[in-house]
Amino acid sequence: MRDSTHDPGLVSWVESANVAGCDFPIQNLPYARFRRRRSEEPWRVGVAIGDQVLDLAMAARQAPWGDGLDVWLEQLAAGDLAGFMKEGPWAWRMMRAALSAALTADSVQGPFLELCLVEQRFCEYELPCTIGDYTDFFAGIHHARTVGSLLRPDNPLLPNYRYVPIGYHGRASSVILEGGAIRRPRGQVKSAEGEPPQYLPVRRLDYELELGLWIGQPNALGDPVQMGQAEERLFGITLLNDWSARDVQAWEYQPLGPFLAKSFATSVSPWVVTFDALAPFRRPLVRPPGDPQPLPYLDSPFNREAGAFDIHLEAWLETARMRTAKEPPVRLSRSNALDAYWTPAQLVAHHTSNGCNLRVGDLLGTGTLSGPQPDQGGCLLELTRGGRAPLTLPNGETRAFLEDGDRVVLKAYCEAPGAARIGLGAVSGVVLPAR
Repeated sequence: MRDSTHDPGLVSWVESANVAGCDFPIQNLPYARFRRRRSEEPWRVGVAIGDQVLDLAMAARQAPWGDGLDVWLEQLAAGDLAGFMKEGPWAWRMMRAALSAALTADSVQGPFLELCLVEQRFCEYELPCTIGDYTDFFAGIHHARTVGSLLRPDNPLLPNYRYVPIGYHGRASSVILEGGAIRRPRGQVKSAEGEPPQYLPVRRLDYELELGLWIGQPNALGDPVQMGQAEERLFGITLLNDWSARDVQAWEYQPLGPFLAKSFATSVSPWVVTFDALAPFRRPLVRPPGDPQPLPYLDSPFNREAGAFDIHLEAWLETARMRTAKEPPVRLSRSNALDAYWTPAQLVAHHTSNGCNLRVGDLLGTGTLSGPQPDQGGCLLELTRGGRAPLTLPNGETRAFLEDGDRVVLKAYCEAPGAARIGLGAVSGVVLPAR
């Protein structure tokens, strides 16, 4: 699935894209919906290159492009990423190839496009497209087992987990962009035994380190997507933080699962990294010895050979005191998407297996992606053993769960021999006091 756009030897005429460790080298080229900060400009789609954004509205006017790209550039220039996504995988790959050629050192378009760059620090962003529906899965088996051990020590992993990609339908209206403040919610929480529950500001506020999957091609109602075509429905991937109120969740989740404990906020990065950009970081799907193989509708030769993704994930914390003292954030954990039990293709195939129709712009969350070790938890619930073992930070502060003023930053990147390192950017949010 690699082509010339993945060549690790490619360099760009945008110098910042050639800096070692850069999230957005020329081998990445993620999309975002943006405009210049504090301007009245219409939203347009841009492409990250180094520390710049290539403004595709300006680029469509200023530079010569090959035949057949006009319609797609017109959609992107108008900020219609969903319209471009509808064009399908062939259009996605043709546009990627054209952008790569235009941004490569000594390209014909280079002199024209120099005026079409905007520094990212001078930009503001909007959600990539309208989100019709949001579904959150439970694809991280280590997260599922650890949380299960807190709730059911004798039976931490329920028997359906190894057969069914567990998920629930979330709330699309409260999906917000990276950097947005998170107001501590109020909720109904359990009191002492025999006492009625209380309605108060949540005390066990948490983050969840996830990936988000953007649906780029729809399926008709009643028409399941087969595994062989599942990835053709996926346009790109993004970082996602599904904020969680653990005390509300513990009281409300039986018998129907998450509700108000999750629906108050879900943060996503503005950058959508295409699945084409991730080709060098595909890996085989490996099940532990003795685990059952997926049922036929969740299986395919390609998924077994290359359905998993080697994506490094990190969670960072900056407290209000650290910010005041100008101390750097502290990394709380590291994990990898390879530890997910279910692949993106399997999530799409299962979601549609009953005939459910997915639409362009729908968002799927993977669920918390944790590693097998205690310090690889993708949330504080895991890292602190349900709050019973608070973390001690370098400045002496402790955290069982998030406090007002805390800023959570999630990061992700891919690196492998023979491939250029690419990043997914970051998604952050600061906790504000409850109203």
